[in-house]
Parts: sequence; structure tokens; C-alpha cells
Amino acid sequence: MSISNNSTIPIYIQIAEWIENEILANRIQDDGKVFSQYQLAEMFNINPATAGKGLTILLENGILYKKRGLGMFVQEGAKELILAKRRDEKLSKLAKEIVQEAKRLFVSDEELLDLIKKVQKEE
Repeated sequence: MSISNNSTIPIYIQIAEWIENEILANRIQDDGKVFSQYQLAEMFNINPATAGKGLTILLENGILYKKRGLGMFVQEGAKELILAKRRDEKLSKLAKEIVQEAKRLFVSDEELLDLIKKVQKEE
């Protein structure tokens, strides 16, 4: 994933999501060391404070923890926390938007489910 300056999503949130994606893809394991704010800043050509803000979000959400003098590490069970959070927040929001649009277009529940199944098979 690349960080986009043109996105409507703030860069620090993109950083947090990128780290979450790395955890979900098993590229960073439980108790694994995470990139520092300075490494992230260099990787994505952003301000270290912005990268630090992304790390802080993950720290506050219990995804990361600090080891004094050593940096930040992935909390045990972080992957499950991320999955639950994304299901509750993102997937629910998207589902509501899809259902609302389907109602506006007079799409039946069966048609909508068929469409979802079709898209799922294509992936």
C-alpha cells in the first residue's frame, strides 16, 4: 500500500491502516517490533510527527504496546482485535450504504444477496 497525499483519509490514519494490514498479512507477528516513526517517515516521505500520530492510534487501541527504550511492538491478539474492529466499523458501514442504495434502486433482498455472492466468486 502506498500513502496518498490526495486521499480524503488523513495520512496518519493511512499509516495506522498500513501497519494493521501488515499485521493481518502476518508480515508483523505478535510481539514483533514495528517500524519507528522515523522509519515510517522515511519510507513514506512524511513528517515523523504524522507517522507518530498513526502509531499512537494503534497504541491507544491496544494493537501496539511500548517497551521503554526499545520501541513499539504488536500486542498479542492484535490480529483478532483488528479483524473485529474492521468488521464492526468498516464492514457494517459499507453494508448499510449498500442496503440504502439498493432500496433507492428498488433492488430486492434476493437480488442484493445474489449480487454479493457473484462479486465474492469473482474475487
